[in-house]
Amino acid sequence: MKKDIHPGNYRFVVFKDFSCNHAFLTRSCAPTKDTIVWEDGKEYPLVKLEISSKSHPFFTGKMKFVDTAGRIDKFNKKFAKSKFAKSEED
Repeated sequence: MKKDIHPGNYRFVVFKDFSCNHAFLTRSCAPTKDTIVWEDGKEYPLVKLEISSKSHPFFTGKMKFVDTAGRIDKFNKKFAKSKFAKSEED
């Protein structure tokens, strides 16, 4: 294996899907600010997820509404101020 190609902060991390309250422990180097106490009583870094294989329609077979309206409105508001937005005269 090549030396010095892997990140140095590779550690155990808990990923938690808050839409269905499912969590799993795995190794990762994903940056985190939060921590959580896992089932073994130890504290691990926490990565918050909006969707995972437990809640994604492809894996569950169920359609689930995911609130994206806030994101779309935020994008449209930001885009309206850009030079690429259509003006009222167009």
